Amino acid sequence: MKLFVVLVGLVASSYAKKSCSVPAIPRNVTIFQHDEPIVPGGRLPPPNPASKSDQIVDLVQKLGRTTNWTIVDRIELEGPCGEPEGIVKMGDDRFFVSSGMYTQATMSFGNGTIINGTDRTPGAGQAHMLVFDGKGKRLADAALSSSGDMLYHTGGFDYDGKSIWATIAQYRPNSTAHVVRVDPQTLDADFMFSVDDHEGGIVMDTKTDQVLLLNWGSRNASKWQLDKHCDSSATHIGTSRNPSFYVDYQDCKFLGHPRAYDYRPVMICSGVTALTSTFSIGGIAIVSMDTMTPLDEVPISVVSDAGAAINQNPMDVDVVDGKLRLYLAPDVGNTTVYVLEAQTRSPYEF
Repeated sequence: MKLFVVLVGLVASSYAKKSCSVPAIPRNVTIFQHDEPIVPGGRLPPPNPASKSDQIVDLVQKLGRTTNWTIVDRIELEGPCGEPEGIVKMGDDRFFVSSGMYTQATMSFGNGTIINGTDRTPGAGQAHMLVFDGKGKRLADAALSSSGDMLYHTGGFDYDGKSIWATIAQYRPNSTAHVVRVDPQTLDADFMFSVDDHEGGIVMDTKTDQVLLLNWGSRNASKWQLDKHCDSSATHIGTSRNPSFYVDYQDCKFLGHPRAYDYRPVMICSGVTALTSTFSIGGIAIVSMDTMTPLDEVPISVVSDAGAAINQNPMDVDVVDGKLRLYLAPDVGNTTVYVLEAQTRSPYEF
């Protein structure tokens, strides 16, 4: 998500309801490697963040400003990826990456003009979900919108062990968005419900069947309760203002209900803030899903080979050999997944 002056989002509709038959998004999937299954073995692995929740929390709580972050791998993704905004590392050998392919840029109305609550034209493009193996070979491409649609901006992803949850929004603040659910094995996608705001991130609480949506710049988070008997019905149950201006969260993952936070729902988020016109700083945070309060946060000053803050755009997290690893894809166009590993600081460091 590119950084702009943040505008407060419009209030989301208090109730989003469709028929209990979930509408399918017209299938438009290209398979590049017919000898490679989209999900190896035909069984979906558990989500890394939620299944390793207590481990991840413990490791994050040992991070600090002096933590040594090392790039332990660079995985070049085959083919142009547009602008990646969400990433899911599924098992050890699959990456699912969102891709916004833009055909017409948004344009400011100029002179501070606001029309229908927003400050720019809609632009146009197409939302995609791309699948790669662990070495970056492109396996599949699922178009989640039609070419030239007004809603084409794919935001952050979350994976709940069964489905990948995503948002497709207009690429401007105070606009509209769809919530969609994708089957990782087939890439079939279902339209769930619509929201009257730009939503650039999504987190799925599998314990409560609640969806948390993050608007432009993650300034507000709206929580939605899914109907257990009707997947495409959702009730708006609250909105929280983000009290932190340290970074704008760009991609978040459900981190479960860990014991360190009294079993309350939390998410791990990654993002950036532009401190000047030429300098941005990134960071990660564990954030309360009830209040949007950051519970633990740490800056990360690593940059990509192209000079972008490493936390620009998507993030996923895992624990490998007892060490915290982040999977980040900051660059637009020709995209590399940077595998960032944290060396835990000593108790005397800050």
